[in-house]
Amino acid sequence: MAGVTDTVFRQLIRQQGSCGLLMTEFTSSHGIVASVKANKAIKTKRYLAFEPQERPISAQLFGSDPQVMADAARVCEDLGFDIVDINFGCPVKKVVRCNGGSGCLRDLPLVESILKAVRAAIKIPLTCKFRSGWNDRELVYKQMGRMSEDCGLAAVALHPRTREQGYAGFANWTHIAELKAHVKIPVIGNGDVNSPEDAYRMVAETACNAVMIGRCASANPWIFRQIAEYSATGHYAQPTERMRYELMRKYFEMLAGRHHTVVNRDIDFSGGTEVALDAVGKMKQFATYFTHGIRHGSKLRSAIYTSRDPGTILDQVDRFFEELLHGAPSQDDETIEEPVAA
Repeated sequence: MAGVTDTVFRQLIRQQGSCGLLMTEFTSSHGIVASVKANKAIKTKRYLAFEPQERPISAQLFGSDPQVMADAARVCEDLGFDIVDINFGCPVKKVVRCNGGSGCLRDLPLVESILKAVRAAIKIPLTCKFRSGWNDRELVYKQMGRMSEDCGLAAVALHPRTREQGYAGFANWTHIAELKAHVKIPVIGNGDVNSPEDAYRMVAETACNAVMIGRCASANPWIFRQIAEYSATGHYAQPTERMRYELMRKYFEMLAGRHHTVVNRDIDFSGGTEVALDAVGKMKQFATYFTHGIRHGSKLRSAIYTSRDPGTILDQVDRFFEELLHGAPSQDDETIEEPVAA
């Protein structure tokens, strides 16, 4: 997810447990190649920073020039990524306008050229993610799956909405089942998985090999642990308010740089004011997702939105949760369990 899944957020997810594969936010292939040619670790390249504890991790690229995509994939391999993934699914206008993301779904010969060029350029596994098609009249998910298989990809992920749909309506999981029956390589299902029950239902209904979770994790970073608990016991715990406080504060501290160092030493993650402003922006973004469902969460959002530096935001979080938890019955020993799905 662009603007969300940076190294700090991914570490937070990994610390909650049981996520099998992490993926970077999608990164412009042109930006990567340009930064290398200029010998500068500019912001685009910083998107590719990761920590050892994030492995296995996939670098997610977008673009429409086969040679540039191949060059960018080589950079990712040299940086130590385990997998390269190509995004043919993003519906955002500014990406599609450049024929990136789901814009490529209107030009399957171009998709084939990109897949062949990138596959030939790297030795690590290559995967791709795509939508069902441009619209309901131009569904190409079966062709995309077969083409990916023929080009030697290790797996494919399908978000079964069209580009025209954006994120409206419902994901058509039937497309995942049809794709799974159409190819031999692993198929990863994505879309409308908001709970452990959803994840299990997707596997049962589509026979997909794995489930990809995106937007839900930003509001519920415990989702992967909950799925593991549900798999083992048929139940899963809901986070208490204190757990939410501790996780939110830890994430904001990491963003503020108090407990964060980058191990990709050829990537400059310094930047003074720019990085501080980026941390504030991400704090506000996370607060938007994370505080829904918290009692009086709108008060905390309002306080964070009007703050201008990480320290002030941390103080606002402390103040809010002190008031929320003070005098309230402790939930620390309370476990809320969901019934086993029928």
